[in-house]
Amino acid sequence: MARAALLVSSILLSCLVATSYGATISSLMRTLVVTASPAAGQVLKAGEDKITVTWSYNNTFARGTDSTYKTIKVKLCYAPISQVDRAWRKTVDDLSKDKTCQFNIVTKPYNPSNNTFTWTVERDTPTATYFVRAYAYNSAEEEVGFGQTTDAHKTTNLFEVHAISGRHTSLDISSICFSAFSVVSLFGFFFIEKRKAKSSQQK
Repeated sequence: MARAALLVSSILLSCLVATSYGATISSLMRTLVVTASPAAGQVLKAGEDKITVTWSYNNTFARGTDSTYKTIKVKLCYAPISQVDRAWRKTVDDLSKDKTCQFNIVTKPYNPSNNTFTWTVERDTPTATYFVRAYAYNSAEEEVGFGQTTDAHKTTNLFEVHAISGRHTSLDISSICFSAFSVVSLFGFFFIEKRKAKSSQQK
C-alpha cells in the first residue's frame, strides 16, 4: 500500500514538474546577436520585399553557455506601437502565452556563427511596425536563449510592413479606361440624339 502511494506521488510530482515549466522572456539571457537588413523606419511591401537576417552567438558570454542549444527559430515580431489596443498581439512574459512574435521566418539547427537567411515578407503579413527576434531551443524544444534587432524596450531599429491592399494596377487602369469610355459614349449618345432631333424638325 505504501509502495503504491509512493508511486502515485512520484507520478503526480513528475506531472507537476512537466507542466510547471514555462520559459519567460525576462529569464532568458540575450546570448544571440541578431541583425536584419531593413533600415530603421524603412517601409517594406508584403509579398514583394525581402529581409536578410543574420545571427550568431554573443561571444561576450562564457564559453559553453550555448552547450544546450540545438535549434534556432527566427521570427518577425510586433513592435509596441502596433500592439496598442490589440490583445491578439499582446506581449506576455510567459512565452507560452506571448503573442509578440507570430510570424516564422526560418528554423535551423544551431550554429554559433555565420548564419544568414533571406526571407520574402509573406503576402498575408498585416500592416504594422516590426522587429526580428531569434530564439535558441534545447533538445526538449524549450527556449533557452534569445536575441533581437531592437533594444530591450523595443524602440530602436524598427521597420514597417505595408499589407497588400487587394487592388492591382492593371485593375485600376481598366477601371479608368472603362469610366472614360462610358463618359465618351454618353456624350456620343446625346450628340446623336440631338442630331436626330434637328433632322426631324427640318422635315
